Amino acid sequence: MSESQNIEYKSSWNDDYLKWICGFANAQGGILYIGKDDSGKIVGIKNAKKLMEDLPNKITTILGIVCDVNLHQTAESDFIEILVEPQPNPVNYKGEYHYRSGSTKQELRGAALDKFLLGKQGKHWDSVLVPQVTVADLKPETFDFFRKRGVKSNRLDEDALTDTNELLLDNLQLTEKNYLKRAAILLFHPKPEKFVTNAYIKIGYFESDSDLIFQDEVHGNLFEQVEKTIELLFTKYIKAMISYEGIYRVETYEYPKEAVREAIHNAVAHKDYTGATPIQISVYKDKIMIWNYGQLPENWTMEKLSKSKHPSMPFNPDIANAFFRCGYIETWGRGYSKMTTQCFSAGLLEPLYYYDMSGFWVVFRKDIYNEQSLKELGLNDKQIKAVLYVKENKKITNSEYQKINGCSRATANRNLTELVQKDILLFNDIAGAGANYQLK
Repeated sequence: MSESQNIEYKSSWNDDYLKWICGFANAQGGILYIGKDDSGKIVGIKNAKKLMEDLPNKITTILGIVCDVNLHQTAESDFIEILVEPQPNPVNYKGEYHYRSGSTKQELRGAALDKFLLGKQGKHWDSVLVPQVTVADLKPETFDFFRKRGVKSNRLDEDALTDTNELLLDNLQLTEKNYLKRAAILLFHPKPEKFVTNAYIKIGYFESDSDLIFQDEVHGNLFEQVEKTIELLFTKYIKAMISYEGIYRVETYEYPKEAVREAIHNAVAHKDYTGATPIQISVYKDKIMIWNYGQLPENWTMEKLSKSKHPSMPFNPDIANAFFRCGYIETWGRGYSKMTTQCFSAGLLEPLYYYDMSGFWVVFRKDIYNEQSLKELGLNDKQIKAVLYVKENKKITNSEYQKINGCSRATANRNLTELVQKDILLFNDIAGAGANYQLK
């Protein structure tokens, strides 16, 4: 058995390995074997009796925990098994906090350590108390906006319209011991960046990745950021087609407004604000890319998050609760499926959801993969036929290109290379699957 999240092999004992025990205790627990090589093969230990006496004492004295230490005697040789249970409280090795992640040990520092210590206390980053800020420092207009939105969405009782700001914050559990939580500052303070660096949104319109045409920054509290960003996107960045139903003017936007709004709500509510990096929205002729700094819940994948039903696990529970109460988000983890459905209904491609560059991406894409749009991009008839083939069949190989177009391998190579250079197709050379081209 190879090393894993819960298994570590060491051929001999070194007191530094107390750090590995510390890492297991702070994570999901695990087993440390002494007397086995990296592949799990028994190599034996010479001082088993002494270690059986020393290890329990060292673990208790230095780490403050108790572990089962077992000696296994086999025909090959002896080895020791140290069983480490996950601990409810933080465990440190001489003031250092270690954590087991995958098959590696990490020393937690800075923001990662803060998050870990808060989690062991049952708290989150947005629930930390902020001194020297009072309810009087918050923005009254934002409280009024929140109340009206909450009542309109049936997430607040009408009594909330006459509640004091203090009572409203208390009902939202945004105060504790007469202090405001970080979430209250981000949600209701007129200038939350005084307390949280780069808590704002950047928007840019790009002709290409390196060619920025114009840009905006959206500041203020989180409610203001959401509303101003939506307004900017749909008045300055996203085009609308005008039609009439009788005497009534109808505006149909390039992207479904509710899907874009959902993506922005998620980015703002689930952002890891310790990253000190603003949310970034990049608008292109054929797509919108929304990025926020953050991390996946432990043992989750983007496939699980975007493709299957999953529970709601907000990174900032207090912010998410306020967003729920005002009708911005739900609490059932349906955001990704809703965005996908809305894009399909609008005739767009399926949105892309992925984790990269220490954050989450949501990409809304126009369906440029039609004959008219492809002609406007300057593609020849063979290339158009190939792109439409990929749209239908998910991929195309060089030989398939030759077959559907009746052309030589050299022509296929040249045309496919041009499609890659124009950012229409992506070249894949996956072991076992062969070289092929897919839509970018």
